Amino acid sequence: MSDHETHNHTNGEHSADSTCASCAKRQQDATEDGQDGQAIENTFVVTVKLPHEPYKTQTIISTQDQAQDIRQSIVDTPNTFQYSCFHLERNGDRIPDFVDMADVPGITPDCELTLIEDAYTEKDARIHFLRIRELIGAAGNRTDLVQGIQAGLSLHDHVSRSNVQNAATNGTSKAGETKHALSDYDTEASGTFKTLMAPHEEPAPKTIKSISLSPWNPAPYHLRLKGHLLYVQLTTLEGEQYQITSHVSGFYVNKSSNNKFDPFPRTTPKVQQAHSLLTLISVLSPGFEAAFRALQEYNGRRDPLAMFQPSNAIPASPWLVSKDSNALSAHQADVTRSQESYLISGAENTETLRDWNEEFQTTRELPKDTVQDRVFRERVMSKLYADYNEAAAQGAVLIARGEVAPVNPTENRDAQIFVYNNVFYSFGADGVGTFASEGGDEAARVATGKDVVGVRHVNQLDITGLCAPGTVVVDYLGKRMVGQSIVPGIFKQREPGEQQIDYGGVEGKDIVAENEAFVPLFNKLSQAMRVKKHAVWDKEGKRHDLEASVETKGLLGTDGRKYVLDLYRVTPLDINWIEKHWVEPVEGEQKETRDGQKAYPHRMTVLRPELVEAYWRTKLREYARVEMAKTPAKPDDQKALENGESTAMEVDADTPANGDNTASGTAEKSGEVAAKTTVDGEMKTNGHTEDETKATSDETSTEEKKIEEEKKTEPEARVDLSGFDFALNPDAFSGQQPQTDEEKEEFAKDEAEVRAACDHLHTEVMPRLISDLKDGDVGFPMDGQSLSSLLHRRGVNIRYLGKVAELADPSEPRLQALRQLAIQEMVSRAFKHIANRNMKYLPSTFAAACLAHMLNCLLGTRLNDKPTAEVDEELKSLYPEAKFDFESYTPESLRTEINEQVSLRYRYDLDSNWSQDLKPVVMLREVALKLGLQFGGREYAFTKEQASASATNGIAHESAETNGVHTNGATNGVTNGHTTSKKKGKKGNNTTPSPSTVSKSTSIPTQTFHPDDIYNITPVLKETSPRSILAEEALEAGRLSLVQSQRDLGQELLLESLSLHEQIYGILHPEVARVYYQLSTLFYSLDDKPIAVELARKAVIVAERTLGPDSHETILGYLNLGLFEHAVGNTLNALTYIRHALDLWKLVFGSSNHPDSITTINNAAVMLQHLKLYHDSRLWFEKSLAVSQSVSGKSSVNTATLLFQLAQALALDQDPKGAVNRMREAYAIFNAELGPEDRNTKEAETWLEQLTQNAVSIARHAKDVQARRARGLVAGGRAPGLTPRVTPQRLAGQSSVEAVGAAPGAGSGVNAVNGGAKLDGKTVDELVKYIEGGEKLKTPKKKTQNPKTRRS
Repeated sequence: MSDHETHNHTNGEHSADSTCASCAKRQQDATEDGQDGQAIENTFVVTVKLPHEPYKTQTIISTQDQAQDIRQSIVDTPNTFQYSCFHLERNGDRIPDFVDMADVPGITPDCELTLIEDAYTEKDARIHFLRIRELIGAAGNRTDLVQGIQAGLSLHDHVSRSNVQNAATNGTSKAGETKHALSDYDTEASGTFKTLMAPHEEPAPKTIKSISLSPWNPAPYHLRLKGHLLYVQLTTLEGEQYQITSHVSGFYVNKSSNNKFDPFPRTTPKVQQAHSLLTLISVLSPGFEAAFRALQEYNGRRDPLAMFQPSNAIPASPWLVSKDSNALSAHQADVTRSQESYLISGAENTETLRDWNEEFQTTRELPKDTVQDRVFRERVMSKLYADYNEAAAQGAVLIARGEVAPVNPTENRDAQIFVYNNVFYSFGADGVGTFASEGGDEAARVATGKDVVGVRHVNQLDITGLCAPGTVVVDYLGKRMVGQSIVPGIFKQREPGEQQIDYGGVEGKDIVAENEAFVPLFNKLSQAMRVKKHAVWDKEGKRHDLEASVETKGLLGTDGRKYVLDLYRVTPLDINWIEKHWVEPVEGEQKETRDGQKAYPHRMTVLRPELVEAYWRTKLREYARVEMAKTPAKPDDQKALENGESTAMEVDADTPANGDNTASGTAEKSGEVAAKTTVDGEMKTNGHTEDETKATSDETSTEEKKIEEEKKTEPEARVDLSGFDFALNPDAFSGQQPQTDEEKEEFAKDEAEVRAACDHLHTEVMPRLISDLKDGDVGFPMDGQSLSSLLHRRGVNIRYLGKVAELADPSEPRLQALRQLAIQEMVSRAFKHIANRNMKYLPSTFAAACLAHMLNCLLGTRLNDKPTAEVDEELKSLYPEAKFDFESYTPESLRTEINEQVSLRYRYDLDSNWSQDLKPVVMLREVALKLGLQFGGREYAFTKEQASASATNGIAHESAETNGVHTNGATNGVTNGHTTSKKKGKKGNNTTPSPSTVSKSTSIPTQTFHPDDIYNITPVLKETSPRSILAEEALEAGRLSLVQSQRDLGQELLLESLSLHEQIYGILHPEVARVYYQLSTLFYSLDDKPIAVELARKAVIVAERTLGPDSHETILGYLNLGLFEHAVGNTLNALTYIRHALDLWKLVFGSSNHPDSITTINNAAVMLQHLKLYHDSRLWFEKSLAVSQSVSGKSSVNTATLLFQLAQALALDQDPKGAVNRMREAYAIFNAELGPEDRNTKEAETWLEQLTQNAVSIARHAKDVQARRARGLVAGGRAPGLTPRVTPQRLAGQSSVEAVGAAPGAGSGVNAVNGGAKLDGKTVDELVKYIEGGEKLKTPKKKTQNPKTRRS
């Protein structure tokens, strides 16, 4: 199947495609009328007449598509690959590219369009040349400043290919059982790096030997006037070399040679020319067409999603890359690689210079009146932010390497500023003393990160008339750089007495500017951010009433637009933390706090916007309760109030969703604490619990429909919220000096409110988070990234990691994993700070040596407890002013510094043996992700035993390599993959080694890491791209429709949301991966399993390519893909996906004993039971029980439920005695924890009695029962009534109900173990009869529920 036949999504565009779930549904309903008898969207097939063979082609178009979408579809179709410079006509009239097809006269089903080839311009010719090189596989590997090695890697094809191979070689074991992916799988074994390694593949077929620009470029002036554009040099597979002229009319073979210039057509044996370079190559090379078909077949083996280049997102760079990527043979000669800059941007490089600020602001000013307007606007905006992020990151990398000269070279390094590619750069350091009283460089670094969050909120709010500059923060080689689009007028020299800033603080807080033009805009921003209009005082004591923090500034640009700057203080300070851990420095020296600890590094400790939003909602509920108490309430309303609901509250529907993206990619309301999911399915939709959802969308739909009837009958008791006014003063506790007693009183009230919000974090938010994780009510984080994301969504700052570790009671088995994660995250972040400090002023040439040595001190001490830094002394002598402090680190000194950093930043004291408890692979991954490192793929030896095993098995490197140069290592000196001696050189070989290799000519120390192991360092970005409001509105509407049992409407809205996500973001984008994931679970809950499988597959591939092949979202995607494959009958494939996910889990978490792995292992046991592999199923149930006992405790209700399931599995595995024992244990726990009257206890007691009687009966009639067993269980097969049900995996912080979607009844079933397997409710008598080989099971009309988790 060709790329186009599978997908037509390229360059962020979305064209109709029958295999895409949204397009399939859209095409199916194309001829059906929507509401009010009108079709929502018209999709049909048109014919396009071509000037060459095959002369006609068909394509699916939509009335919502533009002509450029049709052009892109034609360009991507295999039989029309050769066209790139053309336009479309209808009845002789040209169709403009950016006109909707609905506006083109005569566009109807089965109509004909005509493709007309256009004359080339130089730009068209360059683009055509680049595209043909890519198409025929002639483009070699390239080095990118932002994208790392193997960026956008997807392993899904390799995993699914192993499914096919397993199926092809599938046989039976000696015991007669089917082989499967989990046969002999050891859940206790450590993870292997091979999990992240794509297997070596044969190279793609070559279609030509080479193609490049000719040395005769550029065309002389007099030939330009004749239409000459470029000169191309081609060498075919047959070895023939041709010189080709790119002309305005097309391409032709000219008379030039390597020594003679004659660019006119060669007439012998005949003129060879074509409009397309692809067509000309096929004419010149007899073997080209066959080779090109072979190349297409080669590419067709992979999923198209795994091959498309992301257009609206920077692909994820894996932290572990193939060892082959660093080999000399991997770098192929390609002349055109160095010519690409000219090919892309032209000779003058003017095409890539963009006025970023003007583009941002004009895009925001695009109309948004209709849905089509909003789609186009958000689509352009998404592409623009992606382009800007990449351009800004490229400039930051060059600046960090010293490639760009500063604008102010006489200033100190931290104060230097740069302008590159129309982006303004500055360092995230306090170069001019702005933050001297707040913590200096530390405060400045934090402020840049907070500013990104503030700008993202402004972008998301999309307030008309309020502009924010494009902002990106880039961390690279220890340096933090801020890249901003240049605001017109920001560098303008003002007249004497005229302030540089028009609104807010000008010079710190000494001078405050006011401008009435900014008041209404800042008022809208402040209302959305819960910021109170408040008074501030300048150095003369004059009062100024501001709508935002004094630190937030307004600037009137010379373009007449109003800009908001410095958004790092949109929320108040965390005064509890400041008073406890901060002391004002005296003369630059930091003092100790009252408890004797070092003061916190900075005072920039602001509350998270999610916490402010959560506290606002708490105050809103309190206000509603008070108001409801004043008026007579209905019984239902009063009951709702008692349950904490604000019934009939009309919360502002336009309230923006604050905070970072949730793990599921939706706009979760800031700081919302997930409520415990009850059996009745208390639904948390889009980050809200059901009571909050009713207060918004549900109220504005269902209630509005009934309002007229209610007015006619009985007036409804409603709460008037117009009197509710709650906001926080962001300048509280920031040194303001009120002048009058009234001002002091008002300011004291503001400070009290801020203090109450800080207390809310400690008394409500963090304890609730710990409680939810302890009780298993929400998904458990599995790595540092998911833990950080969970804390942020709850409104908890990262500085409270130490507090989280303290609250995670070690006596609670489930919280041990949380404590372990928190400590791991603190250590990795402390290491990041130390490494960044050492790399900040270090030449980039020594970054790998620095990091390798520090990692040896952290993780390699069991192999070598005295590691040494591997530094090239000759190179070192070239940098006399550089500091090489990292060479002095020892394991002891590094551990001491990490202890100090953890204590300083997180107020947590690590155990004395914390370094011994580290999981080396997990810590290596965390450090690599935080610093942007890419390691070579090999099995790193962290102990002497691993090193000896590695050398014995030949897994290690064959020789040490430095910058890709082998040192000819001996075979008898291998240590941890590197040689310790060298062979004698060839006789007479007295060449002098280069400075880059001279240090390696000596023996290499036995260490875990070497500088050569770090293949690349990529920049780490923090960016401000807004999410699509339109796409999220459609998604939310679809979920609410499902909640209201409007299935058809809900499905239509969900598919429309998917289509909007794809159109706006492009296919390859993290937000699209998340919506694929969400919709797959929703369609699974709706019993639409084939669509769920397709969406889950896409979710996995897109997540791998944009989030990383081992991100926590990718792992959960694989788990759910396995679940859905099992649901459609592909259980062997499902087990392969489960195995891959478990292997990834070991690398990410360190073991498979994660609290949420109980569900996964349980699902695997259910799948094996479905395959009638009862013994294997029993083993996996036992593994699930073992994990539950270690995580939840041996006496927990969860463990009892698993014992109950295992007893049934043992009965199926013909082990009646074991079944009785396990059921007895389950009964004892239920009786002790829930009491004898609980339904679970009674159910277990009934099963225990029957299983006991059955065991006695079997013992008395062993021979007879044995025969019937053979006929019943083995020959008769599995009892359908005994099949447990698998359950979707939950994201971190997600409840069980959310995991299965918002369908009616979803999550209301009886689930075991945090939403685990569900056993069909057959009676005990039926099970006994079945085990004894009796009559077949009959499905009872009324099912008996099995035990489940309950809390008294």
